[in-house]
Amino acid sequence: MNVHDILQDPDEHVRFAAYLDKLEHVGDPDEVDLVSSVLTDPDQTMAQSAVLRHLDRRATGLYAGPAYEGWAQRMTQATIDRPFLAQRLREWSVFRAITLMLPWQPDDLLASSNWLQLKTADGTNTEAIEILAEAGRTKRIRNAARTSLTHRSES
Repeated sequence: MNVHDILQDPDEHVRFAAYLDKLEHVGDPDEVDLVSSVLTDPDQTMAQSAVLRHLDRRATGLYAGPAYEGWAQRMTQATIDRPFLAQRLREWSVFRAITLMLPWQPDDLLASSNWLQLKTADGTNTEAIEILAEAGRTKRIRNAARTSLTHRSES
């Protein structure tokens, strides 16, 4: 089943599942084209949700290695006109920098979404966790960061 065939199905749940399957099995050379095709679906909420799951899955597997940067650039081009998806890719890059102890700016972390702040609060970078314990966006984030710091000091 190709993407054109998927688009013919009126049920967005069926299309969503088919997109996830296609995205899970796409090869690197075809990934940008497939993401771009999925984003042509008339149900933009569903299409962007499928692509978001794909980005998160791929970024989880790539962020720690050298292939991440080229992949992130390609995916940024494929999602450039989708602000939420572009933001998620930027935040994966911030997460990568924080986790791998690469240069990063505290303001980038503080301006980020709850998703990134919670992910970082559960991470290993003590400096980032301390920043979130003090100035995280929400009480939940600040508490998660404080809990993380407490567990780190106990071990």
